[in-house]
Amino acid sequence: MIRYCLFASMTFLWATWPATVASADSATPSRKPKPNVIVVMTDDQGYGDLSGHGNPVLKTPHMDALRAEAVRLTNFHVDSYCSPTRAALMTGRYAHRVGVWRTVIGRNLLRDGEMTMAEVFRHNGYRTGHFGKWHLGGNYPYRPIDRGFDQWVGQGDGGTGCATDYWGNDRVNDTCIRNGHKERTKGYEADVFFDEAIRFIRAAKDRPFFVYLATYNPHNPWSIPDKSWADPYRGKVPLPTAYFFASIARVDENLGRLRSFLKAEDLSDNTVFVFLTDNGTSGGARVFNAGMRGRKGSQYDGGHRVPCFIHWPAGGLVKPVDVDRLSAHVDLLPTLADLCGLALPRQASFDGASLKPLLVNPQGPWPDRTLVLGTPINRTDSPAPPQPWERTAVMTDRWRLVNRNELYDMAADPGQKSNVAEKHPDVVRRLQAAYERYWASVSARDHQWQGRPVLGSPHQEETYLSSETWSPTKGFCPYSQGIVAAGRACFGLWPVRVAEAGVYRIELRRWPREVDAPISGVPAGSKTVDAYLNDKPIEGTLYPAVPRALPVRKVRLKVGKSVKEADVTGKETAKVFTVELSAGPAEIETRLLDGDGSPLCGAYFVYVRRQR
Repeated sequence: MIRYCLFASMTFLWATWPATVASADSATPSRKPKPNVIVVMTDDQGYGDLSGHGNPVLKTPHMDALRAEAVRLTNFHVDSYCSPTRAALMTGRYAHRVGVWRTVIGRNLLRDGEMTMAEVFRHNGYRTGHFGKWHLGGNYPYRPIDRGFDQWVGQGDGGTGCATDYWGNDRVNDTCIRNGHKERTKGYEADVFFDEAIRFIRAAKDRPFFVYLATYNPHNPWSIPDKSWADPYRGKVPLPTAYFFASIARVDENLGRLRSFLKAEDLSDNTVFVFLTDNGTSGGARVFNAGMRGRKGSQYDGGHRVPCFIHWPAGGLVKPVDVDRLSAHVDLLPTLADLCGLALPRQASFDGASLKPLLVNPQGPWPDRTLVLGTPINRTDSPAPPQPWERTAVMTDRWRLVNRNELYDMAADPGQKSNVAEKHPDVVRRLQAAYERYWASVSARDHQWQGRPVLGSPHQEETYLSSETWSPTKGFCPYSQGIVAAGRACFGLWPVRVAEAGVYRIELRRWPREVDAPISGVPAGSKTVDAYLNDKPIEGTLYPAVPRALPVRKVRLKVGKSVKEADVTGKETAKVFTVELSAGPAEIETRLLDGDGSPLCGAYFVYVRRQR
């Protein structure tokens, strides 16, 4: 039987129809002790960003040691941006299918009702913990603690320095979020999250545990607490790349520390340990990219082919074996469910498939697959869905059909330099047809706006909305603190859902509460220097831009047909409105106006809570 693995908005899809997996009522779980599971995923580290893959400058001894003891999926693919990869990993389904095809503007919110990897493990008696980057939603019902995780410690949804992040975080001594509540931490970001994972495992080791440890590193900003960390790479690569490599090296040290802890606690043998990255490299392509074309965001292999190692001594996955058949992130949930003998909470149709047969016998029979990769531009100015054939790659073990009409023979041309479409028109037609089937499947619900945080839910007392998640109406989405600091003239609205009719308090701000600066002014004081970037200390009130004051004299709030305005005088830091809301979908739109009533920008931060 031929299967097609399709991959939309940067995502993959199986196409013989999604394999139906039995629910808990019909499955027979294994009676053997359940193995623990740890999934470690780094951010923006490419296939070539490991010394074990041939990088001539970067040293990653602990990643290399894991690679030397694991099954290596050498033809493993993910999406080429953050959120889609995470959505597909968590669900075993194509990111496009589950409503994720951007990293901002609400198109990164994992659709309600999708079953996640954490829910599957929790259903089987596992304690579940997520530490690090989520990027699938920061408000109910999209947070990790709403999607199956018992414990969650992370930062802003998009990462360090994004608009949803605590203002001024720079990867050192940051304020994080623990199960929805802000908490000051001490130390380097990657160290903090590995510490949290170790603490969680130590407390959970009397029963099986599932840990999803997704670092924010080495995604930019490549800031570190000690600029000497970059010394091993100075003079060998440009300074920014030296900081990029230093970030990876620190994650590598922590990976070794985590594995040493597992051995000391006698947990290593019966723990399935998975290591992968979320897309192609963002900072290392000019140094070494394993001969691949493209980098993060690309439809060429350099954008989506990444390392994936699976290690489980008790299950026999302890020898360095290469599996070169096509595989993808959508395969990991069905694979882990199969390896661990898990029953599903409910019937599910995965777009991936269990790789267990290949892990056990890489040379055994395995059906041919076609993967379809869609990598639309990660637009910040429009929530519009991807368009057919937008930056696509249709893949088999041998072929890559890129941008609809470019064909590459990967056996002869792994660097994708020679287009051979004219020599193989039959292959082109076959792969084009596979893509058309894929597109018809995943785009059926594109017209529906999926990402609506819920207001007034008992699960979240107050909803925090930032410009990172608004849908642009003019200009683009101010997704970072730097854009907000610059006071860019951008406008948008937040699609939301009101859980219960009532009176709601809606607070509008130019700056987030932790800054507490005037709407028409700039924050006072300066940040303590915690980190360095390219040998320069990160300092100033805001990171990474110098703040700009705006001549705000009035604010406006529009919710449905209701429009309210209020004057801004003196050093007011916020304007508060009381609004009656009906249950159901709604849109919140804001404006900051000057003395003439002309709009300057939207209010970048809004806090909403139900009063009665």
